[in-house]
Parts: sequence; C-alpha cells; structure tokens
Amino acid sequence: MASVPRLALLAIFADWAPIMAVPIQLAVAPPAQPETRPVLAVEDLHVAFASDRGGVVHAVNGVSFALAPGGTLAILGESGSGKSVTLRSVLRLNPEPRARYQGAIYYQGRNVLALPETELPRIRGREIAMVFQNAMTALNPVATVGAQIVGTLRAHRGTSAREAMAEAIDLLRLVHIPLPERRVHAYPHELSGGMRQRAMIAMALACRPKVLLADEPTTALDVTVQAQVIDLLKELQATFHMAIVLVTHDVGVAAEVADDVVIMYAGRVVEAGSLRTVLRAPAHPYTQGLLEANVTGRHRGRLVTIPGQPPDLAELPPGCAFGPRCRHVAPACEQAVPDLCAVVPGHTARCVLVKPSGIPPISA
Repeated sequence: MASVPRLALLAIFADWAPIMAVPIQLAVAPPAQPETRPVLAVEDLHVAFASDRGGVVHAVNGVSFALAPGGTLAILGESGSGKSVTLRSVLRLNPEPRARYQGAIYYQGRNVLALPETELPRIRGREIAMVFQNAMTALNPVATVGAQIVGTLRAHRGTSAREAMAEAIDLLRLVHIPLPERRVHAYPHELSGGMRQRAMIAMALACRPKVLLADEPTTALDVTVQAQVIDLLKELQATFHMAIVLVTHDVGVAAEVADDVVIMYAGRVVEAGSLRTVLRAPAHPYTQGLLEANVTGRHRGRLVTIPGQPPDLAELPPGCAFGPRCRHVAPACEQAVPDLCAVVPGHTARCVLVKPSGIPPISA
C-alpha cells in the first residue's frame, strides 16, 4: 500500500513544514454565527448493484457518518471497500436503476436520495462539488481547461462568457497554476499531472460549494506533488470555510487533513471516530493492519502487509468479513456480523473483541 512518508500524522507524531509558499489573496469571511448541525449526514446507506453474473453486489452496507461545517472527514480503506461508491452516492452518481439505494443522505435537511432527478443539477457542482481520482479521464480531452471552467460557471451561475473567462483565470491563479493567462487555453494533455489535478480543483471550486468530495485526489502523483495538493486543499478549505469528505487508502494523507475518520472494509464501517483517537488507539484489527502497512510516527519499523485479499462483495462470508484475514479471529467472528460497539465516547469499532467497557482486549 503506498504511503506519503513526508506527510505528518498531525501534531500526534511530528510537524511537517508546508511547501506552499504563495498565500491565497482572496479572502472570504466565515459565517458570523457558524452552523453547528452537520452540513452532510449519511444515515444507514446501502448501495447494491445488479451483477453481470446474475447476482447482487452489496457495495455499501449500512454506512453512517456526519460532516461538520468546515470540517474534514476521511474515509479510509483498501480498494474495493466501498469508499468511492459511498462518495459518489452523495451526488447519486452511481448509475441508476442498476444502482439501488436504501437509507438517507441529508444535505441541509433534504434527503438527496429522495429528490427528483430534475432537482439534482441544483446541488451537483453548485452546492456539493467533486474532485475525481484521475484528472486525465475526468477532464474533457478535446476542450481547453478554460472552456471547461467557463462552461461550469455559465451553467450554474449564468455568467457571461467574458466574465467567466476572467474568473477562470482567477481560479487557476487561486490554485497556484503558473501563468494562468496562458494555461487557461491549454488542453489537459498539455499540463502536468499536478497541474491537471489543480485545474480540476479549480473547476470544482467555481461555484464556491459548501461541500467538496475528493476521491483519491493524490493518486498517481509523486510524493512532492501529493504534498502540494494536500496543502492546497487545506488552504482553500480555510479560505472558503468549506467542508471536505476525502476518500483515500493512505493513512498519511488522511492524517494530514482530517478531523474525523471512517474506516471501511467490505462495504461496512469497521471503525470510526476522531482521527487522533483512532490513530492513537486503533481498536479494530483491520485499522491496526492499515497502520502497520504505512510508514507513520506510530509505526516506524518493518512494514507488515495484511495477508489475503478483500472478499468478493457479491459473496460476502458469514460473520465478520475481515475474519479470514484477521490474526485475532475467534469462533464468534463467524456467527454474525458484529455491531458497532463504543470503545470510548465518540469512538466505535465493529469487532467482537471490543467490549463496551471501552478497553479493547486486543493488542494495538
């Protein structure tokens, strides 16, 4: 599993000097009275897909979390754990009717899953924006970067073509793309991987969304550029008082930006809580395995891989899905899917070895 060795695990482990030297000039004042209720709340979300083999793939199974205004939530796990499907469900981007939803996703009191299709464009891009994993495939290869930002501005805000082009240049400057007056006329293939990712972030910010969904925004970038992108997201979040849901498989990336973390495995939440609490005292064996497989301040010895492979979501094993890979597996693990149990207030884990007393008997 890849890691970002130069990223710090917040103040828990070590300090890392940010490499972004150019401050953002545009200042947006935060609300006079900050909202305390969640800006986004996912409640008991289930997402299933019809399989080409005739069965059903249960990609997301009962996921719940809440995102505070201006906060950052990281969804962490291996490939195939249901992270991206969960993120795309917020905007109902999974193809319907093949994708079947159950549960609720509340944005400012409205259940996105219950909205008619005609109302979704008012939320997508305008209120909730998304940065996709691969900018090269997410951007239109036959349109300039500027044209794509202009199209977003005109579609959602009715801006004139001239005003939209001027704002597109300002947005590219905001995300620290050099020579924005020239780059605005460039096609995606003419930009480096880091600049393409920044251009996609600029497009997502065009309408000043309240929530930014970032799906593996640093994948396929080298370590230095990854750090720059992470720093940029933090800088922009502070500027616009924007909440972020970040999907990643990298503990270092999550630790650099997140306030809270949700650990997913086989479509289920297996551990959740504040980032500090979960990384200091991981209660689920899977979370412990993720930390041992990454270079962190907590684990600086030899990296240890998690044995085996994630299960087929169309044929989940009975009981705990992590059981076949777990070094602490017990007969009770095969009987039923464990409930999320409170380890300490605000910290939960889905493991039969975690007791309500708050003292997990497994070694971290």
